[in-house]
Amino acid sequence: MKDTVLLLAMNGLIWGLIIALIALGLSIIFGLLDIINIAHGDFFMVGTVLAWFSLSVTGNFWIGFLVAPLIGFLLGAIIQRLVIQPIHGVAALSIVATFGLSLILQETVRITFGATPRRILAPIQGTVPLFGVDYEIYRLFAAAVALAALAGFFFFLQHTRLGIWMRAVRHDRETAIAMGIPARRVYVMTFGIGFALAAFGGAVAAPITTVDFRGGVDVLPFCFMAVIIGGLGNLPGTVAAAVLLSFLEGLIQSVADPTIARISSLVLMSAVLLLRPQGLFGGFTK
Repeated sequence: MKDTVLLLAMNGLIWGLIIALIALGLSIIFGLLDIINIAHGDFFMVGTVLAWFSLSVTGNFWIGFLVAPLIGFLLGAIIQRLVIQPIHGVAALSIVATFGLSLILQETVRITFGATPRRILAPIQGTVPLFGVDYEIYRLFAAAVALAALAGFFFFLQHTRLGIWMRAVRHDRETAIAMGIPARRVYVMTFGIGFALAAFGGAVAAPITTVDFRGGVDVLPFCFMAVIIGGLGNLPGTVAAAVLLSFLEGLIQSVADPTIARISSLVLMSAVLLLRPQGLFGGFTK
C-alpha cells in the first residue's frame, strides 16, 4: 500500500509538471488576448500526434521534441490571424470559434491518421530505485524536461524583448501601443507560443499517455481548473496549481476511484471560486 501511494503520488507530480506546460499556454492566451480557448486541449493532442508521426517517419522520437513546438507555433500564428483576430474582444464568440476549431482539429487528425489509439514506447527504457520503488527513467526525464521548459519560458518572459512586450501589452495595452509596441504582432506571437507550449507538452507526454484524436478532451478541464485555482492570468500561480492538483489527484487515486479524484479537484475549484475568486495564488505574482 505504501509503495502504491508513493508511485501514484510520483506519477501525479510528474504529470502535473507536464500539465503545467499546457495550462501555462492556456493562461497566457487568456491573460493577454482574453480568449477562452476551448481548443487548447487539442493543441496538446496535436503535439502527441506529431511526436508519434515523427517517430513513424524518421524512427527517431527526439525529432518530435523539435517538430511539435515548431509546427504548433506556426499553426498558432495562423489561427490567431485567421480565426481569433476577427473576433478580438468578444469573449462569447471566442468560445464558439474555438469550439469549432477543436472539432476541426480532432476530425482532421482522425481523417489523416485514423481513429485507432496508439502507444509510443518510452525512448529511455529501464527503471531506477527511488524511495524504495523502481521508477521509470523516462518519467523522471519528462519531469526534468518540463521543469527546464517552464524555467526557460519564465526567463524568456522576463529577459527578452518579446517577453517584455507581452507583459507590457497585458498590463496596459493602450500605453504599450503609444510607446511603439506592435500589439498585433504580440498577439500573434502569444497565441503561437501558447500553442507551442501545449504541443511540446504533448510531445513530452506521448510515451506516457495514449496518442488519440480525442486525447485533449480530458486535459482541457484540468487545465482550466489549474488556471482558475492559480488565479486568472497569474502564470506562476497556474503552474503551482497544476502541480498541486495533479499531485493531490495522484494521492487520492491510491485510495479511491479516479473519478473521485477528479470530483475532488472540481470541489476544490468550486471552493476557490466561492471563497477566493482571485485564486489560491492571487498574491503570488502577476
